Amino acid sequence: MPRIPQPATIADAPEASRPLLEAVIKQLGSAPNLFRLIATSPQALEGYLALSGALGKGALPAATRERIALAVAEINGCGYCLSAHAYLGQKFARLDEAEIAANRSGASNDPKADAAVRFAVRVAATRGHIGDAEFSAVKLAGYTDAQIIEIVQHVALNTWTNSFNNVFQTEIDFPVLTARQAA
Repeated sequence: MPRIPQPATIADAPEASRPLLEAVIKQLGSAPNLFRLIATSPQALEGYLALSGALGKGALPAATRERIALAVAEINGCGYCLSAHAYLGQKFARLDEAEIAANRSGASNDPKADAAVRFAVRVAATRGHIGDAEFSAVKLAGYTDAQIIEIVQHVALNTWTNSFNNVFQTEIDFPVLTARQAA
């Protein structure tokens, strides 16, 4: 049970949030609990959707974005995000169970994606205080400056949703995964 009331339907959400939730339904086929709970603040929902939408048009492949989300959710102990991104990763990004397990452990079975996931894990774990060797490793793997910026933004966006779900205890509406650890 979430710590704050969650709009049961779109009609129960604040008026300014309703068109945003309708857009989520159009894209995903439903409005998951995360979106309905954020909708309590139309401005927060608008900000989240804007950053998420912009990053979705970025240079990182969807599979890499999901890999990063899984790794960061594991670090932050967010069962909601682990569950959601495992589901989305399988359904939309075609990640298999072995890849999802690797991502949750801070790695990837794909060599190039592995560099991005490992870098994202270090950014999350050190709150951005990475070393030169860590930065060089992601560059040597072939990531551009723009892609590295996007990796950092994905860490930030996922850290926000992890914190949101952990604070408000969002009810998981995906097949449930439990975090192994929290930093």
